[in-house]
Parts: sequence; structure tokens; C-alpha cells
Amino acid sequence: MSKTDVANRIETLIKELNEHNYKYYVLAQPSISDFDFDQKLSELAALEKEYPALLDPDSPTQKVGGDITKQFKTVRHKWPMLSLSNTYSEGELNDFDARVRKVLGDDFEYVCELKFDGLSISLTYEHGVLTRGVTRGDGTQGDEVTTNVRTIKSVPNKLRKNGFPEVFEIRGEVFMHRAAFERLNNERIENGEIPYANPRNFASGTIKLQDSSEVAKRPLDCFLYFLYMDGRDKQFKNHWDSLNAVKSWGFHVCEHTKLCNSLDDVFKFIHHWEKERHHLSYEIDGIVIKVNSYAQQDELGFTAKSPRWAISYKYKAEEVETILQSVSYQVGRTGAVTPVANLKPVQLSGTTVKRATLHNANEMARLDLHELDTVIVEKGGEIIPKITSVNTSLRVPETKQIQYPSTCPACNTLLIRKEGEAVYYCPNEEGCPPQIVGKIQHFISRKAMDIEGMGNETVEVLHKRGLLNRVSDLYNLHRHQDVLSQIERFGAKSIQNMLDGIEKSKQKPFEKVLFGLGIRYVGETIAKKLALGFKNIDNVIAANEEDIAAVDEIGERIAESVREYLSKPLHLEQIRFLKENGLNFEVEEKIIQLSSNKLVEKSFIISGVFEQYSREELTQLILDNGGKILGSISGKLDYLVAGDKMGPSKLAKAQKLNIPIISEEELIKLIE
Repeated sequence: MSKTDVANRIETLIKELNEHNYKYYVLAQPSISDFDFDQKLSELAALEKEYPALLDPDSPTQKVGGDITKQFKTVRHKWPMLSLSNTYSEGELNDFDARVRKVLGDDFEYVCELKFDGLSISLTYEHGVLTRGVTRGDGTQGDEVTTNVRTIKSVPNKLRKNGFPEVFEIRGEVFMHRAAFERLNNERIENGEIPYANPRNFASGTIKLQDSSEVAKRPLDCFLYFLYMDGRDKQFKNHWDSLNAVKSWGFHVCEHTKLCNSLDDVFKFIHHWEKERHHLSYEIDGIVIKVNSYAQQDELGFTAKSPRWAISYKYKAEEVETILQSVSYQVGRTGAVTPVANLKPVQLSGTTVKRATLHNANEMARLDLHELDTVIVEKGGEIIPKITSVNTSLRVPETKQIQYPSTCPACNTLLIRKEGEAVYYCPNEEGCPPQIVGKIQHFISRKAMDIEGMGNETVEVLHKRGLLNRVSDLYNLHRHQDVLSQIERFGAKSIQNMLDGIEKSKQKPFEKVLFGLGIRYVGETIAKKLALGFKNIDNVIAANEEDIAAVDEIGERIAESVREYLSKPLHLEQIRFLKENGLNFEVEEKIIQLSSNKLVEKSFIISGVFEQYSREELTQLILDNGGKILGSISGKLDYLVAGDKMGPSKLAKAQKLNIPIISEEELIKLIE
């Protein structure tokens, strides 16, 4: 054959084999025998070996892997991979529906999807070619596993059809079918290797293997279910349309997805799959319910951890009986005292369970726990074991009821309990060792100050030596190098690395420092919003609860907690010390060239769907002209910009407070 004939034959084989892969793995409609497929694949591999210059990256022969990855690169997600709120109760699902209706009214749809028990993945495509695969990680950043993802046959390395945007991101779940899991696990047992507990663990372990050729040997699959891209709401009005589009582009989208017009339809879908899930070839642990319209998703927004427009309904977990051997108590960095049940070891959902959470004193009282009780344990969310009830018929006669302690198990301080809360707290934050150590460990953690050369064990050792009793002591450690050098396993190099890491932490931005302080209820997202809203710590200290609660996504509970923290002299003294030692307590201001100052000192909230601009564009328009965006409606709001399908609750509150309600056109006139 001439080189032209070879090139044409390679092109034909690639096209045929990719089409067969698509029919087999995506459509589940094979149109060729395995033998014939293998014959064509062998012919293609032979031609590519003889003519390496004609090798196409999209060739199915490239799904066999081969690269060795020494270390996975950490990649920050452009759009955070948030977790979903979970519920096991139909009553709580009714509550979710009521919250949605309170904001949106009754004109909306839900999309119901199976909740796959696998590993979350984010794939980026540029010009139709897979350029990056990243695990969920902590939701903010994950590990890049592109080479391993390319070996998954149901994930297209190159899209088959047109119509897709130049750059987009698609989220999904990597999983393993039950039959493949059982076969591979049996092979591990025969080889004397430790078997995996469940398909999810096997899939997760596989995607993180260093050798992609080994990944290719394990039959992973992947369902894709959510699209992200700039201007998505302009190309698609809702999630359902985008699902159908990505399916037409060649992605493996689960066929068991339903568009629902009512909560009754949602419940029918849930009840159907509660029975039918056992007939699937893969594991699911529940149903995901999403509001369909993208504009309405924007209207509902997010909490710090999860979207308000979606929820996961989990099917009841496996449960077992075992013996309660004792109850111990853990003191967290905020002083919260959490009871933990120590159990006679028992197998549950593929793992050995020795401990289970008891949550709080209220839960202990509900269970009426006695010594050596036979308890029923299940895995909440299939992850954290918890005691759900006691088999009182097996109770040992004359055993004592287990009493929640009145004093701190770590420092013997009298515990306190705030009105309306279920948790008891130790107020001795200066003298309670677990609180002291926990606060410092939180401060040095990767999500906060990310102090290199220092880990949790180091903090414990230095506290026991009397060198660390509060966060501010970190910045005095350089004065104690002689003492540090006398501690076992503290060499000169490790001490210097730690001190360098502490010094480097002074470069961290204000929101990281604020998060590192460990204020109750102030996570990463809230810390960032506080920093951007108030610009510096002095403004936060001076703000009252109403001012704090007015910041986007910050409610009364968080505002009260921030105000309480900043009212204590101990905390103010620590902040003063940290400021003097060079830590950032103000946002680094960027020079912004405003289009005009027409909206200076004016505040806005945007709600609804608009014709000329997207909500993001309107937000930017307001900011570019000197205006502010608030998070909630209050007497301090100047304008509510109202579009179509605006939430009725916002409208009612604005009318009650006599807030001017303006249209998209009226906003433009304000600027012009």
C-alpha cells in the first residue's frame, strides 16, 4: 500500500473503532462482535507501529495508557465542586421543596438523576479535545489525573460531532460495574492481595494509580451529568437541555434521568429506583434532585458548602447490631464536646466499624444509652457510622444509664450550653489543651495559612513543651531555636523549614488569615465574603450584627458568632499581635477603572431573568459604575433590580420595606 492508502486505512479504522466504542460504552448497543473488534484494533496497532508519523492522538490504541506519573499536580477548580445537602427523609424533601417555592413560586421544574456511588471528576475540553481531568479533592482544588482518565473507554478524547463550545468543563462520576469489581477482587484474593471493600474504593484507588497502563487494564466507566462554561445560560436555558446536548456531543449520560413537574413526580422516581436499583449493573445510593432552570438556580444561590437549588435523597443505609463498650468525649477547637461510641468491632458496608458518632447530648438522651447496650449502627451517607437505636430487649439487667458529663473531659471546666443549641461547650479556650492545639492546627492547615514544614504532630509536641499556647506564639518560635534543637527528631534543617514556612505565611491574603482565626461558622467562603465586604479587620470589628448579616450569604447566626468573637479582649489582643508581626488584615486593593461613578454609594440586589443582560453582566455593570451588590434585602438597600420570574418572597419583603423596584431598562437609565 502507498503511504496515502495507509493513511486512509488508518483514518477509516479509527473512525470505525471509535464508532463501535461509542455504541458499546455509551449507547450500550454493540454492533460488532468482540472478536471482529479486536481484529480491527490489531490491524490498526500494526499500521501505527509501522508508520508512527501517522499516529492519531484520538486513536483507540491510545486508550491503553503507559505514562508513569510520579506525583499528581494540584489544580484549582474554576468552578468549585461543592457537595450536595443530603436527606434520608421525605419530610425533609418536602421542606426543601417549600424553601424553593418560597423563593421561586410554583413555576419551576425538577430534574431527577441517579446518585452514583463513585469518584467525582471534572473534565475540561478545548476545541473538542480532552485537555484536563481533575478529581474533586477538597472541592476547591483536586489532583490532575488526565492521563488516567484518557484510558476510560466511555470518556471521549475527541468529540464526535459539532455544536459544542470552544472551551467547557463537564462534571461526572467515575465508577466500576459490580461484575468487574467482583472479578478483579477475586483476582486480588487469588494473588494474596488485600481485596477492596466496595466498587467505589476500587474505582477511586484505580484513578489514582501512578501507572496509566495499569489503569487501562481495569474497566472503569464514567457518567457525565453537569456542564459548566462561560455564558452557559445564553446557550442553554436549563439543565435538561444541556444534558441532551452533551449526549449528542458523544458523552456517556445516564439514561435513567427524568424531568419532573411536581414533587409527586419526584417521589415516584425515588420509590421506583429504591426497588429497581438492585437490578442495575452499578451501585447507586440515592437520587439527586435539581431545579431545572439555570436562571432559577442563580436566584436560589448557594450556601457556603452547597447549592440551594439541589439536594440528594439517600436511600436507607445498611445497618448492623453490635455491643456498646464505652462512650468517650472529644473536645474540638471551638470547645464543642462531642460524644463518641466505642463499639465491639463489626463489619458494615464493607468496612470494620469500631467507633460511631453520637452527635450531642440530645441524641444521647433520645437513645437512652446504657452500659453494654446492643445498638443498631448504620453508615450515615455511607461514610460516617452512627447509632440509630438501641435493642432494649437485649439490655443487660441493672446496667447504669450513660450520663453526659457536666465538666470538660480534658480540663474539668464546667460546660455551658447556649439556648436553642444542642451542643455543650468548654469555655476555657486559653487553658483547655485540645482547644489550644486544635486552634493552632486549624491555623496552620492547608486551607488556612498553609504553613509548610509544620504538621499536626509538631503542634502537639510544641504545646507540650510550652512553646505554643495560642496562634500568635507561632511568630515567636524563631526566638526559641535553642529549645527546638533539643527536641527529639527536630534537626536543624526541619527547624529551618518550619521557621521559613511560618515567615512565608505572612504573605497569605486577608481571607486566609480570617479563616485561620477559627471563628465559629466562618468557613473559607464566608471568610472571603467578609474580607471583600469589609476590606480590613478594623471595619469588621467596628461593624454591628446587622452590617455583617447584610453581606452576601451571611445570616444572623454567622453575624452573631463573628460579633461575639470580636468582642473578646483575648481575641482582639491576638489580632493586634498578628498585625504587628506582618500578617495581612486588609484586602489588597486593585486599581479599578470605573466606567462612571453614577452608582457610587448605591446598593443593589438583582433577582429574576432578564432579556438584554445576564445576571452576571448586570452585576458587573453595577460594580463598574461604582455600585455595591448586597446579599439580602434590608432597610439599607437602595434598589431591587427585578426581572421575569422573580422570587415572590424577595418581592414581598422589598415592598414591605418600600425599597424601589426597578427594571433592567431603568437600571441602564440610571447609568446613562
